[in-house]
Amino acid sequence: ETGDMILVNKYQYGLRLPVLNTKILPIGEPERGDVVVFRYPPNENIDYIKRVIGLPGDKIEYINKKLSINGKPVPIGEIGEYYDEAKMQSLEEFLEKLDKTEHHLLLNPRAPSSVYPLSSHTDPKACDYVPGGLVCTVPKDKYFVMGDNRDNSEDSRYWGFVPEKNLVGRAFMVWMNVSKPSRIGFFN
Repeated sequence: ETGDMILVNKYQYGLRLPVLNTKILPIGEPERGDVVVFRYPPNENIDYIKRVIGLPGDKIEYINKKLSINGKPVPIGEIGEYYDEAKMQSLEEFLEKLDKTEHHLLLNPRAPSSVYPLSSHTDPKACDYVPGGLVCTVPKDKYFVMGDNRDNSEDSRYWGFVPEKNLVGRAFMVWMNVSKPSRIGFFN
């Protein structure tokens, strides 16, 4: 949320040479459900934070706001209404399970389900845009990421995939939020 200050483990996915960002010691790889910080592919001077949905080789389908990975629907359970104070609107809140990670996600029932590629898309041939969504196959050494506020997130559905070399680390904790101290703590 706005105002969150987060801690990021920059070594979880390997030791890298500064500036060159070349991995010199592989330690681990992102897992489906990890919240990662990465350099935004269309402008690598900007850091983004999103959730890993697809791993290299995965087939991702996001059609009519329903997510499937490798042909299997991702389980979600309805929680109820969520009121976004900043935008003064009600959203629907769900609990989504990606492998062993459960997390909350938001959907706006009034937002259209269509998605479209931006001109800065990293791999436009890896995705087919269909009515109500898209179908993508994640290329080698790249990741498909999405925001948890699905209808208010510019993510892999629009600009493509995150190259492994752009990963900064895994976010794991909100360590401060001055306006909402209750947000402090670990998250999935």
